[in-house]
Amino acid sequence: MPTLPRFISISLAVVLLALFFHSFLYHYFPDTLQPGYFSSDDRLEGAEPRVVQARGNLAEDERSTIELFENSRASVVFITTRQRVMDAWTRNIFSVPSGTGSGFIWDDHGHIITNLHVIKGASEATVRLTDGRDYKASLVGASPAHDIAVLRIGIGFQRPTPVPLGTSHDLKVGQKVFAIGNPFGLDWTLTTGIVSALDRSLPGGDGRTIDNLIQTDAAINPGNSGGPLLDSAGRLIGINTAIYSPSGASAGIGFAVPVDTVNRVVPQIISRGKYIRPAMGITVDTKLNDRLTQHLKVTGVVILSISPGSAADTAGLQGATITPEGNIIAKDIIVAVEDKPIDSVDKLLSRIDNYKVGDTIKITVLRKNATIDVSVTLQPGE
Repeated sequence: MPTLPRFISISLAVVLLALFFHSFLYHYFPDTLQPGYFSSDDRLEGAEPRVVQARGNLAEDERSTIELFENSRASVVFITTRQRVMDAWTRNIFSVPSGTGSGFIWDDHGHIITNLHVIKGASEATVRLTDGRDYKASLVGASPAHDIAVLRIGIGFQRPTPVPLGTSHDLKVGQKVFAIGNPFGLDWTLTTGIVSALDRSLPGGDGRTIDNLIQTDAAINPGNSGGPLLDSAGRLIGINTAIYSPSGASAGIGFAVPVDTVNRVVPQIISRGKYIRPAMGITVDTKLNDRLTQHLKVTGVVILSISPGSAADTAGLQGATITPEGNIIAKDIIVAVEDKPIDSVDKLLSRIDNYKVGDTIKITVLRKNATIDVSVTLQPGE
């Protein structure tokens, strides 16, 4: 075992050796670049900026994308909302920022289309146009089932052009789409992608299911909600409404309410303040239907009851009966609407919602182990 003086000498030698190697490494391998590392002989005097290489013409698809954005940008608006809150101690009421979102010009009367969840819970909303003008907006009405809200602003002059209207029933998976909005408050942002899938369904914020959605991989982030989804001709084909993302940011899976739905719902909201869904006058129940169809080993929707004098009653549809023991005996089970299969209550309501009050549609029901077709003229729902 070394003596204490020898131990101290060895420790001191180790420390000095470590300091030497640290100095050596720092000098020849510095952690950061140091000015003056090269000698003055190595410097180039009179260095000039490099010559810019000529770009040439933009590609045709680039030109068309630029033109689409420039033509559509003015039709998109930036929406900010505020909410009134009460101070628990002073009982004073304050107006605080609530959120931001997007929207677009619908017509020449100042109507703005956005998502209901963009303005839900807000006490006031401000719409900003691309030229910087701000307008206080009033709520015309909304349809929670479709996550659509209609606002209105008073524009006295220089009215922005409404977004050209397209169709969504003829969309194809793979065709190009363009989203314009205000993600994270970054105003008037363009993202591009394709139609990834059609006829998607998502649960809404209030427990409702939103059906017939367009799925796209165009980057959609918080703040994009309510903005337009456009086709390559610059026509409106949907309202950007939701994203699927574990982190809350875009993960390449976004959803939009199809424009065919928008064009059916919005006129009713503008004229009536709300959307009246078409109905047949039948009673159905999601949980009970799942149990009944599983017990009967069938796929469809069991009609529980028929409202007297309703469209379904006039068409001759039959509701279930209940035995004295409380057992439910199904009579008519809806298996298709216009030859499109029905496997749930949500799917039935979605299919009917594709039509309007007064339309006559074909309902296929399973009755006594036989399928029959019944024509039903839709009536106003509740």
